Amino acid sequence: MYSEWVPAGKFVKAIVASVSVLFLLVLAVSTWVGFSIQNPLFAVIIAIPLAFVLILYGNYRGIQIEITSRELVIHYGLLNRKHISMSNIVSYEPTTANFGKYWGVGIRYGIDHSLAYTTSFGNALKIVLKNGRPFIFSSHNPQEICNILKQVKTKSPLDNNP
Repeated sequence: MYSEWVPAGKFVKAIVASVSVLFLLVLAVSTWVGFSIQNPLFAVIIAIPLAFVLILYGNYRGIQIEITSRELVIHYGLLNRKHISMSNIVSYEPTTANFGKYWGVGIRYGIDHSLAYTTSFGNALKIVLKNGRPFIFSSHNPQEICNILKQVKTKSPLDNNP
């Protein structure tokens, strides 16, 4: 019914790029002066955090949103999948994911006790559930998702049968 890919924001990309360049610069300079050639353990010590940062970024590089007639599914990385049944949704509204509420991007708990999957500070959608804490996720089209959820929720139960 609906599918959206929300890539990591410019802020996250800038941080990952800066850290990567810093590690690569240290590795290049240490190789150039011969330090890492004489001490290969130093090269490994620099390469491991770089690999960790790049793997972490690769895993959390974006959110995949999917809406079917029965559920809302949010994928954030390999292990973070949120399946929300349409019957469990009480309300929904566009919102803004900001630093003041979540203290960063990624998988965060807000000061309002919500759970958030955010890729950047900006457009997001807030889902209030019958059971559990409110759930917020980044989206480029939060109003469009609200319109689709409204359409799905107002259909009669007979219309939701396959």
